[in-house]
This record gives sequence, structure tokens and C-alpha cells, in this order.
Amino acid sequence: MAGMEAKAAQPLKGVQVLDLTRLLPGPLCTMILGDYGAEVIKVEDVQAGDLTRYVGSTLGGGMGAEGPLFRQLNRNKKGLALDLKEDRGKEILKRLATRADVLVEGFRPGVMDRLGIGYGELSRLNERLVYAAITGYGQESPYRHRAGHDLNYVGLSGLLELSAEKGGLPVMPTSQVSDVAGGALMGVNGIMIALFERERTGKGRFVDVSMTRGMLPWLTYPASYLGREDELPRRGRCLLSGAYACYNVYETADGKYMSLGALEPVFWQRFCEAVNKPQWIDRQFEQEENEPVGSRALIEEVRALFKNKTRARWEDLFKEIDACCEPVLDINEAIDHPLSREENYWLETILESGFKEKMVGFPLLFSGRGGELRLPPPGHGEHTDEILLNLGYSDHDLDTLKQQGIINK
Repeated sequence: MAGMEAKAAQPLKGVQVLDLTRLLPGPLCTMILGDYGAEVIKVEDVQAGDLTRYVGSTLGGGMGAEGPLFRQLNRNKKGLALDLKEDRGKEILKRLATRADVLVEGFRPGVMDRLGIGYGELSRLNERLVYAAITGYGQESPYRHRAGHDLNYVGLSGLLELSAEKGGLPVMPTSQVSDVAGGALMGVNGIMIALFERERTGKGRFVDVSMTRGMLPWLTYPASYLGREDELPRRGRCLLSGAYACYNVYETADGKYMSLGALEPVFWQRFCEAVNKPQWIDRQFEQEENEPVGSRALIEEVRALFKNKTRARWEDLFKEIDACCEPVLDINEAIDHPLSREENYWLETILESGFKEKMVGFPLLFSGRGGELRLPPPGHGEHTDEILLNLGYSDHDLDTLKQQGIINK
């Protein structure tokens, strides 16, 4: 794969992770761990494997040509295909767990216990194991056995209702907010906290990651108004969701958009002076009569102003003015933006077909260094033989396990 990086941070080198997850939240969580040095083994069933293998086009050709979503979520992992419903498959997982530091799974609560490979059993074999379970509603929730997806979790959290203009429908996020923030990133946080504690106690933990509960930090600002019913955040009525002219999104003459985030008076003043509207300065927090929201008249005036120029002309105007006014970019524009040219912000890989594919890079820098692209996303069960041979199984054992359907051929 192209795009290999010489400078890399591997603070998790030596940490072994068993990844039993699929779809988005768990695989992203474990990929982040792998990006920063952890050795990740992706455990899939022997039949279809992770369903994201089949989402989108397969540009490389052949069975190993996983879909683009799978490739975005599963670099820096080795692949093991294993039947966990069979006793010999469970035995293999238990042997792996005795050596592992972390296990991450995303099954519904109780599934792993029914299989006999839940936290209780695995922690008995390895008391240092950090076991993270990522679910929609958590292990103890009254909704723990209920099906759900990202939109449901965001809806139940209270966040979705706030995401709209006054009188409009809630706007569905185009990115999976609760899957990523509530599941993957909270999963990483929980695992790292448990690993830190283990350094003191020598014992692991069960980390219960609820994607709905993981939305709580996103509600910090709206929650600051709880108890003040007349000021309680509503759609299009919050300081940070379009109620005021100084913090809003505006369409430009060419149908594109600018984001204005001039919350502090100094930034609003600079904005007003830059657009030759000094009369707006004192109207920043002007409110509608009998309503705790910003002046609709001022918002409409600013809206009309932005419609007079193209986005490019607004960008030029504010290039040297520190007024928190920036363009709203589409993803291709964001990739080409100077911000994204920082090393390993985006990675480029070359598939077997010769197709060049962009891949999200490393979100954290450690002393200026990002993670490392060490392994391409694994084929289904690609490293099964290697992993089991390292566990002490013989070639004869592998042949038998393949014949029995415990591992893939």
C-alpha cells in the first residue's frame, strides 16, 4: 500500500486486541487502537464475515476486494475466521484471550455469556483482560435487548430534536454521530481508562459502552439551561443552533455557504467592520420581542448580505480577517484544503486494480507524530493459519479444524 509513513507514534505497541465487532462503531474503535501500535486480531464468522465487506463497490476484483467502507474501518488488523458456536472455536478464542490485553465486542447483551465466552469466563482465565462491549443502549438499560441504529440513539438522546431550524423537521446527521462519538470514541476512552487503572491494580475491567449514553457530552451546552423552562433550548432557538445572526450559516451568490461563528463581541465587531456594517455591532444579541431568541430581522439582513457575493469572494475578504468566518466545504474540497495537507491527515492507498483511494488519516498527534499504516485491511480469515500456528496449533490441527468448518479453508 502506498502512503506508508516514516514518522509514526506507537504508544500502544505491545498491546494485543481481540476485535469481535462488525459494521461501524467497534471496527473504528479497534482501528484507532491499531493505528497507534496495538496488535489487533479481527475475529469474524466463517461464513460471510463483517457485512461491511459487501457495502459499496469492490474495486480490486475477487473475494479479497472488500468494499470501501470495510477498507476505511479495518486497516492495521489481522484477520481470523472462526466459528464461535462450536466448542473448538470457543476453545481457540479462550486461548487467544489468555494472551490478550483487550477484547471488544458489539453483540447484544447476553450473547457472549450464552456462548460461554463472556466477561465472567474470560476474566477467570485472564484477570488482566479489559473487556469492552459496545451496544446501542448498554448492558443494564431497560432497552438492552431492543434493536436500534444511529438515528434512534441520537433521537432518544435529545440531540436530534435540537438539530433543525425553528418549525423545521429535525435534520438527520449525514455522519453516524452516536456510532462514532458514542460508540467508537467512547469505546477508545473506556478502554484506555481501564488499561491505565490496570497498571495500578493488575486487573482488567468490563467496559460498558452505550452509544445512547455516549451522547451525554454532546448535551452539555443544552443541559446548562435545564430548570429554566423559558430558556430551554428548542429547534432554531439556541445561541449555537441558528437563533442569532452572529452564529449561523449563510448561502452565497453561487449557492454555496459560509459559516459565521462570531460569538465573542470582538469577532462580531471585526465582521461588521469588514462588511462595512458598523450599525450592526450593537445589535449582536438583539432579541425578538417577547422571545428569548435573536432578531430575525438582523438574520435576514445578514442573509441578504451574503447572497451578494460568491463564496470565493467571501473567502478572499476574510482571508486576513480574524472574524471566525469560514467556507462550508464539501468533502473533496476539505481534502484539498491547506488544513488537510498536514502529513497523514488523509492517506492514499493503491488497490490491486491500480485505483487510488483516499483513506481517513490519524486523528491524534503525539509529539507531532501520527499513527502508522502497517497493514492493509485483511481478507476474510487471511491470517487464520498464522495466528493459530503462533498459538501452538499444528498443521495437522489446522487441517482438522478446516474440515470441521471451525476455521475457513
